[in-house]
Amino acid sequence: MAEFIERAKFSCALGGALTTIAGIPRVVPIVHASGGCAAALSGTYNLASGYRGTGYCGGTMIPTTNISENHIVFGGEERLEEQIENSLEILDGDLFIVVTGCQVEIIGDDAVNVARRFRDRNVIGANTPGFLGNTFQGYDAVLNAIISEVIEASEEKEEKVVNILGVVPGHDVFYRGNLDEIVLLLSKIGVKANTFFGTGESIASIRQYGKAVLNLLFSGQAGVAPAKLFQELHNIPFISVDVPVGPTGTEEFLYRVGKELKIDKASIDKVIREERKEYYSFFERIVDIYSDMDFQRYALIAADSYYAFSLTRFLANDLGWIPHLTAINDIDDVNDREEYLSKFNSLTSETKPTVIFEEHAGAILNELRKTWPNNNNQKYYDAFNAAFVVGSGIERSLAEKLGAGFLSVAFPVSNRVVLNKGYTGFRGGLTLVEDLISQLVAAR
Repeated sequence: MAEFIERAKFSCALGGALTTIAGIPRVVPIVHASGGCAAALSGTYNLASGYRGTGYCGGTMIPTTNISENHIVFGGEERLEEQIENSLEILDGDLFIVVTGCQVEIIGDDAVNVARRFRDRNVIGANTPGFLGNTFQGYDAVLNAIISEVIEASEEKEEKVVNILGVVPGHDVFYRGNLDEIVLLLSKIGVKANTFFGTGESIASIRQYGKAVLNLLFSGQAGVAPAKLFQELHNIPFISVDVPVGPTGTEEFLYRVGKELKIDKASIDKVIREERKEYYSFFERIVDIYSDMDFQRYALIAADSYYAFSLTRFLANDLGWIPHLTAINDIDDVNDREEYLSKFNSLTSETKPTVIFEEHAGAILNELRKTWPNNNNQKYYDAFNAAFVVGSGIERSLAEKLGAGFLSVAFPVSNRVVLNKGYTGFRGGLTLVEDLISQLVAAR
């Protein structure tokens, strides 16, 4: 059967590279590609990431070689060298990263080697043609270049310092808020977290990431290659963890990190007791309306693997909703799928969701129809309501067809403006509850 893209939930690798670079202050991309690629892809992650803005030298300000037919025929390396020179003269940046489009990779331009000629002027390069893959491959390529060219090797390691990988800025629409809360949580158990993209980061601080003792990988699809490269070049091991959303996920996360870093369990227990006390002091405020208006819902979650399990776990274990269907849009490998499926065995809710690997909203609706009995005009019929869809902006039409509530969380998100909001930790769980319940009372 022919495959087609209904509505894309990712960009190409070049787009992933650009949104990654835009997440680091005072880093300038130099795009070696045809005209339009840079601005269009940067615009995608500006508009569909909660209107995050273009970043430092993003959007139409991105330096680009704007190659033409002449360069395709005779090669565009001289044009790239000229563009690097001009960019260095005009723009003020702490790091310049040359990234590539499909055309120049097809004709064999060695953009990385051209960038290397300017290494003493803080220029590095990464191969990021669109055909390399999706957003995640672009993220990996940029981080690999930074790990190998920017981060300084260090035999000296700083105790209880970790690096965070797998959080793709822009693709995680709430990355700033999420990272800042994770940093705060870890600091409470005595751990310092380096984030690449969080508040206060800079190229100067990133250069010191080689002193960390552990890398935390929050995704099985983005950041795996950088994590392995970190281990190879800087002797920093990594562990895979789930994005901590709400009490259940956050407690598991803190205990896991604490175990790896040999942190006294009693001190983690104390932090969790304090966080839980604060969490439920706020959560109890909605208990009356939740019960009186029967705000329990059937939940349908559609997201990438970064969010899908964590959201499902929160809705099922912490909020008490009934998880019916979880659709994951980014895992192709069969072994990876099996590994990810095993996570759902840890759900404590009596009802376990049907888990599918599907990115198309239309196909998700068909799957729902398979998993929920049809109404055949029987006298008594248990309809799929009240229901709530948590997904990307693309699932809004799915929610409308179901007559369900809807909240966009996963990329793309173009119906919300996001500044410092995040869903990680205990506070992030409260924020998510606020957003969910607000949707239910919005029309009252």
